[in-house]
Amino acid sequence: MEIIRKRGYARAGLIGNPSDGYNGKTISLIVREFHADVILYEWEELELILSQEDHTRFGSIDELTRDVKVHGYYGGVRLVKATIKRFAEYCEGRYALHDRNFSIRYETSIPRCVGLAGSSAIIVATLHALMEFYQVSIPPHVQPSLALSVETDELGIVAGLQDRVIQAYEGLVYMDFAREAMRNEQGYTCGIYERIDTKLLPPLYIAYRVDVAEPTEVLHNRLRARYEEGDPEVHAAMEKFADLAVRAKAALLAGDAEELSRLIDENFDTRQSICQLHEDHVQMIEAARSVGASAKFAGSGGAIIGVYKDEAMYAELKEKLEAIDCRVFKPTIA
Repeated sequence: MEIIRKRGYARAGLIGNPSDGYNGKTISLIVREFHADVILYEWEELELILSQEDHTRFGSIDELTRDVKVHGYYGGVRLVKATIKRFAEYCEGRYALHDRNFSIRYETSIPRCVGLAGSSAIIVATLHALMEFYQVSIPPHVQPSLALSVETDELGIVAGLQDRVIQAYEGLVYMDFAREAMRNEQGYTCGIYERIDTKLLPPLYIAYRVDVAEPTEVLHNRLRARYEEGDPEVHAAMEKFADLAVRAKAALLAGDAEELSRLIDENFDTRQSICQLHEDHVQMIEAARSVGASAKFAGSGGAIIGVYKDEAMYAELKEKLEAIDCRVFKPTIA
């Protein structure tokens, strides 16, 4: 029996986020410490198997309530189901799919709702498994837009392209979503995506707290509403985020870690100026900065990323963040 295994990694937004959903620019990187795995094999019927994330039994009503707050009502199986539907619709008129059925399941080690792109990792891994099973080739620059449509069109989740781009390309990628950069490919809107050598990165850390997890839509729904209402502060901030990504790319290419670190701090300060942030998330930033490291949100909140200068600073950083219940590590990217 042929068993197909595909993996989607966690990601961290290095700079520019959350402008990816607002015709901005970002730089993002893959985080190999955490991943979603999708396993697919031929089966008599088309079967979706629930994973450890799709709980149906609980020890108490409080446990059920906590689970819904973090995972939603349907866990990750809705993501797999919606991906299969969108894949079939993409193939219609393009590819003649064989009629063999399959069983599919997923597992994930990505901490949920801390801004490390756990949902899109499941979607991208599912998409890659389906592509192999049906021997369908979807261009890499189209895959992120197809994956995004799973959440925006099928599930009504507000999101941007950044996560899906880095999970399709992996490594370190500069992304341009400006209106003049966007183009239509096979019915999907795509930006310009440029790989950057990961060897240009200075020492990075990531820290996260699962006890203060918050679903990504909490932040993005508020921002989207204000943006569409024409809020001048939000529009100006999105332009600022995009400019920071351009300057950060130049700093990376020039090997200027100090400038990159300063831009990372500016990214967070700009975000804080337009968003009401969870005080525990802000505490993480302040703890990291107190030892001289830079810090910004890796995504929507709950995880931070930044630059540290040397091992002595990293040791102090780790001690400070672990004191407030954070998990701290050096990300593996390449």
